[in-house]
Amino acid sequence: MTADAPHTLLQPKIALPFLLVCLIWGSTWLVITDQIGDVPASWSVAYRFALATPAMFAVALAMKRSLRVGRAGHGLAAVVGATQFFGNYTFVYRAELYLTSGIVALMIGLMLVPNAILGRILLRQPITRGFVLGSAIAIAGLALMLVHEARAAPVAGNVALGILFAVIAMLCASVSNVVQANETGRALPMVSLLAWAMLYGTAIDIAVAWASAGPPVLPDRPRYWAGTAYLALFGSVVTFPLYYTLIRQLGAGRAAYNGVVVVVIAMLLSTAFEGYRWTALATSGAVLAMAGLVVALRARNPAAKSG
Repeated sequence: MTADAPHTLLQPKIALPFLLVCLIWGSTWLVITDQIGDVPASWSVAYRFALATPAMFAVALAMKRSLRVGRAGHGLAAVVGATQFFGNYTFVYRAELYLTSGIVALMIGLMLVPNAILGRILLRQPITRGFVLGSAIAIAGLALMLVHEARAAPVAGNVALGILFAVIAMLCASVSNVVQANETGRALPMVSLLAWAMLYGTAIDIAVAWASAGPPVLPDRPRYWAGTAYLALFGSVVTFPLYYTLIRQLGAGRAAYNGVVVVVIAMLLSTAFEGYRWTALATSGAVLAMAGLVVALRARNPAAKSG
């Protein structure tokens, strides 16, 4: 019988990539806010992955990974591309038009819930009582923070629409997280699968951007393009191979616990640069949300199997 490992995250080979993903993704939420406004959100997403895609193919070639993934592999890549690199990011960028980056990060951080449910349904990964309890506490905390956000929003703001976009983004990412860890995905080199997925996602991004926002809008701000490069290379090419590997090692639900650290970083940056105001209601919600995520984190590893 294989012993369960509740502290698997303490192993350096898992802890280091876990923390690196958290640090990078924690900062990307703030960078995204500079990518919207003067440029249609759809085009900002398209530019990001138009830059990330050739870089991911280059990484696959440099690592000498075969780019031949077969028909099933291309089918899986298309699903991942449509859900992760189109659906998730399209709605994340739109959500940040109505909500602060830290709040959007907090909502996406709760992706561990649909990840665990889909992991149970599609990958037969168990869900523990501790996980359920922690998730319930975290959702209660998020509700308090969203009430604060609604009260503090300007009259013209549409917090409800921002919440809807963030939920759709979370669900799209969750589907992608889980399906890539199926039998077909596990048989393929990670970077090769991601390269093709980014290519398919970018094609959809460009088509939708052109149909919804018209021809490309090319800003002349160096800061915009520096942000795009950071999001593409660090926020996508560096992090996704690491994160998707963590999903395969830890299970879809447990891997999504990186949201604990990501949310803390994102909220601190939102406070420093976006003027996020910490009222008693917001603080209570944040404490509950973090406590819930930590309770879920301390639950036994849902990826472990006995036999």
